[in-house]
Amino acid sequence: MAVRKDETKGKWLAEAYIEGKRKRKWFESKSEALRYYNAIKQENSPLYKLITTQTHEEPMRLSELVQLWYDLHGQTLARGDMYREKLSLMAQAFGDIYAKDFTVEMFADYRKKRLNGEIVFKNTKHRTQVKESTINFEHSIFKAMFNELKRFGKFKGENPLNGLKQFREKELIFLRGPEIDRLLNACAKINNDLLLVVKLCLATGARWSEAVNMKSSQLIPHKVTFIKTKGGKNRTVPISKALYDELPKKQGHLFKEATPFAFRQAIKMANIELPENQLTHVLRHSFASHFMMNGGNILVLKQILGHSDIQMTMVYSHFAPSHLESALTFNPLENRQNGGD
Repeated sequence: MAVRKDETKGKWLAEAYIEGKRKRKWFESKSEALRYYNAIKQENSPLYKLITTQTHEEPMRLSELVQLWYDLHGQTLARGDMYREKLSLMAQAFGDIYAKDFTVEMFADYRKKRLNGEIVFKNTKHRTQVKESTINFEHSIFKAMFNELKRFGKFKGENPLNGLKQFREKELIFLRGPEIDRLLNACAKINNDLLLVVKLCLATGARWSEAVNMKSSQLIPHKVTFIKTKGGKNRTVPISKALYDELPKKQGHLFKEATPFAFRQAIKMANIELPENQLTHVLRHSFASHFMMNGGNILVLKQILGHSDIQMTMVYSHFAPSHLESALTFNPLENRQNGGD
């Protein structure tokens, strides 16, 4: 037993026998799987001791549950420290009660107060009310914490957040052809780094941080590799020869003058209106939307964007030219009129 990749799932499996029992865990990247595998094979490691220890019988407070989650799983994630900090803040907002006393009603009340600005995390960038997308993120990681602990056999009972739906996300905004032309013209007037980063995002679906932090080592003829991604998994995307020839070939960081402030200036100069709190991410939405409108495959789009779950990519499925057109062909009325069963 060791680490192997499942080509069907596109994920890495870490597998080992601990005290006669098989332990298996899936990861998005090989490095995460190896880190986990090496930890569980070392008998003196904290992770090994946690796995071989029976489920805690005495009640645990939410803060203790957060630390247990981090020791077992969170530390293997690229953003594990950030998730732990957020989960710890949430645990304190709930009064650090015993986990067995936590209910879905408490979370519903929590998110109402977060939206109203009654609960504010002082050491984060949010000083007033947060948006529904932030609440959905907090919902996701808190629910995932319980799921992971159940999978390790460290939490008994049902996930308290099962059945609670997240807030419905607002419609995604993407740039149309004329808007893209105006934006590129505006970027060119500000600085060349900004222009190239915007082109790179529109050509590859990269997140702003992935493109703006690129180094020369990530660029090879007609391909670009994004590292330190949100999902913790490197991904390589092809680019055109024309774009490759435009990109700088200097050592170190490629773009030093491309900033969100400069991008905001370009958006204003191009006379483009964006929803509140949506700025550079519109480039990623635009890539995905045009990819599907031009007949791209949803599974290929998932790989390009680096999504861990196809459901994240499905929000773009309605842009496909053939989306739901089968309703015209396969509905029972049409079949009857054409002599079908």
